[in-house]
Amino acid sequence: MLRQVAAVTIALMTVAAAILPTGAVAKDRGNFVTEFGKTRPPIGYVRFCAENPRECHSVTLLNPRLKLTPEHWNDLYRVNTKINTTIKPATDEELYGKAEHWTYPETAGDCEDYLLLKKRVLEAIGFPASSLLITVVMDENNQGHAVLSVAADSGDYILDNRRNDILTWRETSYRFLKRQTQRDPRQWVSLDGSGAVATAALATTSGE
Repeated sequence: MLRQVAAVTIALMTVAAAILPTGAVAKDRGNFVTEFGKTRPPIGYVRFCAENPRECHSVTLLNPRLKLTPEHWNDLYRVNTKINTTIKPATDEELYGKAEHWTYPETAGDCEDYLLLKKRVLEAIGFPASSLLITVVMDENNQGHAVLSVAADSGDYILDNRRNDILTWRETSYRFLKRQTQRDPRQWVSLDGSGAVATAALATTSGE
């Protein structure tokens, strides 16, 4: 896997840079998603942490939200684009014969697998783990989906395997349900103030 991360990191340099903001992004309160309190993580993530405890450790020194620079923007775009085009979409049923299995993809995977690899590669090139948060949403078809949120000083930005451009959370068409906390990736918070319970497999927690 280390060779895979190195190969992806090197390959990023060959991808054209995105047309992204080159200066400071104006801070807008609406760019920050609201958190509503503790909730349970998806069962797939619970199992992933049981199998990969080193990938789910808490942060000893909490970094402030990432201060986005033009270099950060380009890195985010290159990582998102490279992994989106390198990994082929496939369901867990197709790959593993089970409804939910979170893992680092080799050649194919589903939404959680894409974001796990993006998170690992970004951390390898210097992004703080506390700014890269696994996030569960409901898509336009009311289906569970997972994306990687980047907690930045100017807002929450979304890396999605369904698109290469990077949007703020409110620019997406998703309903945001829950995500990891910055302090401890094993602790999750609700992003849905209605208290509704998602029924999609991805969004179902170990106790629901």
